[in-house]
Amino acid sequence: MKTIDDLLAEGQVAGRRVFVRADLNVPLSGAAITDDGRIRAAVPTVRRLAEAGAKVIVASHLGRPKGAPDPQFSLAPVAARLGELLGTKVAFAADTVGDSARATVAGLADGQVALLENLRFNAGETAKDDAERGAFADLLAGLADAYVGDGFGAVHRKHASVYDLPARLPHAAGGLIATEVGVLKKLTEEVQRPYVVALGGAKVSDKLAVIDQLLGKADRILVGGGMVFTFLKAQGHEVGKSLLQEDQLPVVTEYLERARAKGVEFVLPVDAVVAPAFPDLKTKAPADATTVAADAIPADVLGLDIGPESRKLFAAKLADAATIFWNGPMGVFEHPDFADGTRAVAQALVDSAAFSVVGGGDSAAAVRILGFDENAFGHISTGGGASLEYLEGKTLPGLAALEN
Repeated sequence: MKTIDDLLAEGQVAGRRVFVRADLNVPLSGAAITDDGRIRAAVPTVRRLAEAGAKVIVASHLGRPKGAPDPQFSLAPVAARLGELLGTKVAFAADTVGDSARATVAGLADGQVALLENLRFNAGETAKDDAERGAFADLLAGLADAYVGDGFGAVHRKHASVYDLPARLPHAAGGLIATEVGVLKKLTEEVQRPYVVALGGAKVSDKLAVIDQLLGKADRILVGGGMVFTFLKAQGHEVGKSLLQEDQLPVVTEYLERARAKGVEFVLPVDAVVAPAFPDLKTKAPADATTVAADAIPADVLGLDIGPESRKLFAAKLADAATIFWNGPMGVFEHPDFADGTRAVAQALVDSAAFSVVGGGDSAAAVRILGFDENAFGHISTGGGASLEYLEGKTLPGLAALEN
């Protein structure tokens, strides 16, 4: 896979229009960015290209608009924040391939940066029809002379700007994608043991494929979050009103049996923090919470975090690891009454001497929201879904396009 280092070494950047497919899909509250981690992750590649004299055209999606302009998903606030982080003005095109985009790109001087409006405002970006996607990719290609793929959080999508566009331009991987792939190889091909995986999040169905792969690779798997209640139910325990995917009980039972047969230690919580109802995350008022044993959850409550004994247990199970992969919070970390489990796992990674990887998505957001120093972790991924699919052994369209 050619990288940005190769482009720079070959002198293919100065004075040329370089299209950078970034992942700037940040959470917004109105027009306010609540977590700029993905923008900060995109800065090094954009800066290197600009400093080398490229006319840098940055593009990304944001949210899930329906293939047409939608003001609530505009990248205008992102353009402003990107400019602040770069220390220079970022021109903003009000469309993706229309008059504004063409004029904005034409107005760039060497070393300047522009951001196109949300790629998903054009239906061709996400179209399942190859011809429709290709037609949009043709229009995007007309804006540029070279392509740099650096949106790791989108490489598992077969979208026009991720999959089709690289085939139309000289292309290379940006620094972020090169780093992400290198890290994931340490979790799949060059693993230092003991290898411990901590999985959380809401739905067990989101993690089944990666658990299937990890049963042949990990030494120990810790499970928390909403997904754990399907595991507890599979063991015959009452889970009350907790999140439960009953249709997944047979496969969860099979995985527990396979783990025993393979000698993979499967660690579930021994206690849980429960409440009568899901908390109001907007007001964050004190919840009516209590702690109960994981095998004695009353029928009239739901589990919202792992309990204090489970936090100690999980920390102990992470302490001797040489490699740790963590994906998914242990509870409803957005509410202070149910953040302690997630905080405990994050702290265990910080305290460990292991090479630790935070697998993007809500886990990465939790690290920042709970006030941890990002540099205390081995790596914080920008792509939760992409990271999981890589670990599942899937071919990621965006990476395949860069390798061709």
